[in-house]
Amino acid sequence: PCALVISVPLGFFGGIGAASGIGVLVKGSNYLEAAAEMETVVFDKTGTLTKGEFKVTSISPAEGFTDREVLKMAAHGEGYSTHPIAKSIQSAYEGDLALELVEGVEELAGHGLKAIYDGKELYLGNLALMKEQAAVSVEQNPDASFGTVVYVAYDGRYAGKIQISDTVKDGAKEALSDMKAVGVKKTVMLTGDRREAADAVAGMLGVDEVHAELLPADKVEWVEKLMEETAGKG
Repeated sequence: PCALVISVPLGFFGGIGAASGIGVLVKGSNYLEAAAEMETVVFDKTGTLTKGEFKVTSISPAEGFTDREVLKMAAHGEGYSTHPIAKSIQSAYEGDLALELVEGVEELAGHGLKAIYDGKELYLGNLALMKEQAAVSVEQNPDASFGTVVYVAYDGRYAGKIQISDTVKDGAKEALSDMKAVGVKKTVMLTGDRREAADAVAGMLGVDEVHAELLPADKVEWVEKLMEETAGKG
């Protein structure tokens, strides 16, 4: 019947138009149909479920170092970076940066960075970097609070850690709840952040499954694994 033939494309046009009205771009009707059938949705954490607006909330220096020294080293090491976490460290340090003292900055994917600061090796990054790359002894007192931790090692010594907090996006919890209401059965969060911070965010939002402390390649592997699991159920 003509009414049926006309209603199908109009339904797609209406759906695509309604989505664009709230800032969601749908490339075509086939993607709209695929979205309607999704049962598992995977999210990144920083900048997706959280705002990605970071602020230094605490500094814990190791013996022999001060708060000021730890922050100064971190600010110089991150001096050339535009990453949100790096910018938060730069903003927290109130002094002028003598970037001529920094050279040989090397990004260590999924771990942090290495640099030469004032003639000595400086490492900034996660706990794995401290153990594997910096080869220094780290005082382990896990902080279960919500946020990211940047560990600092200088001249072969563990210098301390900097706690940086992010905030959950407004409406994120409601969005996940709405997805469940229309048929999504499982929500998954993948993040390179530490387990404690990831669990804290997941608890706030009601995420079903969390995988933390992942490298970029690990995230790809998890997405592929979840796709295989979903295809197997189909």
